[in-house]
Amino acid sequence: MLVDGKWMENWQPVQKADEKGRFMRQVSSFRNWITPDGSAGPTGDAGFRAEPGRYRLYVALICPWASRTLIARKLKGLEDMIPVTAVNPTLSDQGWAFGGYPGSDEDPLFGAQYMHEIYTRADPHFTGRATVPVLWDEKLRVIVNNESADILRMFDTAFEHIVPSTYRLYPGAKAAEIDVLNAVVYEKLNNGVYKCGFAGTQEAYDEAVEGVFSTLDMLEAGLDADYLFGDDLSETDIRLFVTLIRFDAAYHGLFKTNRRQIASYPRLSALMDRIYRLPGISETVNMDHITRGYYSIKALNPTGIRPVGPAHITALISEN
Repeated sequence: MLVDGKWMENWQPVQKADEKGRFMRQVSSFRNWITPDGSAGPTGDAGFRAEPGRYRLYVALICPWASRTLIARKLKGLEDMIPVTAVNPTLSDQGWAFGGYPGSDEDPLFGAQYMHEIYTRADPHFTGRATVPVLWDEKLRVIVNNESADILRMFDTAFEHIVPSTYRLYPGAKAAEIDVLNAVVYEKLNNGVYKCGFAGTQEAYDEAVEGVFSTLDMLEAGLDADYLFGDDLSETDIRLFVTLIRFDAAYHGLFKTNRRQIASYPRLSALMDRIYRLPGISETVNMDHITRGYYSIKALNPTGIRPVGPAHITALISEN
């Protein structure tokens, strides 16, 4: 990680743990918002007006947090507005690296080798882990935001006056309901699988795995329409999808979430399939990067061997 702008130690999968061995995720540090007129958003400073070609999105295709921003970018038609740079799926001793693997990019702005160099360009004294996604301002040469939930939401509205869209991922009429379900899905499922995989004690694992499957059971039982909130796709569906598409191929085995596969949940499987087949969404899912990245985590898989399958995910990917 970086300490006062200097790289100090090799990358480790567990960022922090509490006294009971529970995995704890780093809080995002850059929380500015792009807005239509450049006024301040819910957090951070003003000065980030929605403009074509001003911003760049740095992502890892393995990463579910980064992938949900890629999905919003696709659905909202922002591909020409916001270019993307994808890092190598295998974390190096200095964290995310650029290039060196099919489907990953060299850094086009500064020729950086590692993502942490982008962080220190924004803040020479930054302390913390250099995570993705990162939304970079090419005009001011700073990080706008590195919190995927914020980026997902600003992509939904900030550019609407330039690129109108038929999707509204966070409609005001359902905002309260979305916020409530988002919190459950994030804590128990999106982050819950990581709490299972990186649990430091049996107690922490047992607690986390119960949360994962009680949430999946709850979502399966309540899903009686095309999407979680009826006939219209919402940001909660996207948040759920990025975990579902990775679950059977990575989390089920590597993270020990092996009570059941998503394949055994017919409604959630149908939801995953439905979202995957939306125009452009399959382009945001790179299963090679996903399995290469997860199964290269030495603390969990020292040999680096990747399993084949599962067959139903391989079939879904091969159809598109």
